[in-house]
Amino acid sequence: MLTMRWNQLPNLWNEMDRFQAEMNQLFGRYGAGNSNGRPLAVSYPPVNVWLDEENVHIEAELPGMELDKMAIYVTQGNQLTIQGERQPAGPANGVWHRQERGFGKFSRSVTLPILVDADKVEARFEHGVLHIRLPKSEAAKPKRIAVKAE
Repeated sequence: MLTMRWNQLPNLWNEMDRFQAEMNQLFGRYGAGNSNGRPLAVSYPPVNVWLDEENVHIEAELPGMELDKMAIYVTQGNQLTIQGERQPAGPANGVWHRQERGFGKFSRSVTLPILVDADKVEARFEHGVLHIRLPKSEAAKPKRIAVKAE
């Protein structure tokens, strides 16, 4: 009869590898944390950016934000910065069992795909989503060139 020795060690190494992969994924997605130790995502707030013929459009998810704690800047003609601070919410005398929503100061800069006219930017905040419309600069709009025949 052939007997085989049972070895638990390979299962332990598999579990260690899985744990290492999960930790790498976690710390690849989040920064080291903010002043209160609660991490905000490195890419916070998450944004969508798209273009149409006249404008660059941006949507940023900012649930729980207050307008007086938020600022938007356009610099260098194609750099958009959204800054703010989300205040902690929760029980004053309670005991936390889970706290996954980050809070604290944040700043997110996005390089826009085209130059925009900073003087005509419009922004509105609805249901926790910031909508920004950035008109393209006249220099960035395509110009049709007339071709002459000789």
